Amino acid sequence: MTSLDFGPLVLGGNTFGWTSTPAESHAVLDAFVDAGGRSIDTADVYSIWAPGNTGGDSERIIGDWLASRGRRDDVVIATKVFALPDRPGLSPDNVRAAVDESLARLQTDHLDLYYAHSDDTDVPQEEYVGVFDELVRAGKILEAGASNFDAARLKSAVAVADGAGQARFTVAQDQFNLVERDYADTLAPTVAELGLVELPYFSLASGFLTGKYRPGTTVDSNRSDKASAYLDDERNVALLGVLDEIAAARGVGVTAVSLAWLRQQPTVAAPIASARTVDQVQALAESFDLELTDDELTRLA
Repeated sequence: MTSLDFGPLVLGGNTFGWTSTPAESHAVLDAFVDAGGRSIDTADVYSIWAPGNTGGDSERIIGDWLASRGRRDDVVIATKVFALPDRPGLSPDNVRAAVDESLARLQTDHLDLYYAHSDDTDVPQEEYVGVFDELVRAGKILEAGASNFDAARLKSAVAVADGAGQARFTVAQDQFNLVERDYADTLAPTVAELGLVELPYFSLASGFLTGKYRPGTTVDSNRSDKASAYLDDERNVALLGVLDEIAAARGVGVTAVSLAWLRQQPTVAAPIASARTVDQVQALAESFDLELTDDELTRLA
């Protein structure tokens, strides 16, 4: 079981250094923590896909914010290893080097949560489970997490750790939202069986579950193609109608209802969602204390 308190929502750092400048990113972080948020998620590979970036860009921006605001003790910081081209995979030597580089960029002496960004079938599980345990014992990380593992490999990784008396994964991170629900059948039973918690990403389905994508509309966004594709399924269009009704009745936005639904699903500790602007942070913050009724949850089932 995790001992970390993630709060009602984890702020995704994938936009930092991509669609948000450093100054905009710092404003988003300020607004998020001021609103009561206390968890930030990033990865060493964020946001290498943006022109001119080299990876570690999001971590550096967060590190500068932590240093300038003096708020390290106010937030849970999570980052990941595996996908950065200069630090690929989960070999022990690579993980040891990658964590030190992430710590330097984040300007902190420890990570609250350090993920394997993906499973690495080229490395024996005993080796990468062992190096995560080593980092826990060294105080460089408090807990380890597994992102994008299938159920069998997640179960075997935990079994390896338990068998060796080592620190086990305590958190999983996978895609899950109102329109992408495979997790509930394929992975949630295993997460529950192992006593882990889930922090789902793509909680708003690339922005579709904010309600701004509608039939016949065009949205100026880097993710508009993926989000708009959800409109091709009439079930998703109908879902927007239900979200509209619940949001209107509760006096909140569609974003808040979408995130509240996800937070109330079995095994989910908190959804992950990103914000490009301070206004978007306010839309996320509406979800913090929103609890949907059983009837509302049934309507969204």
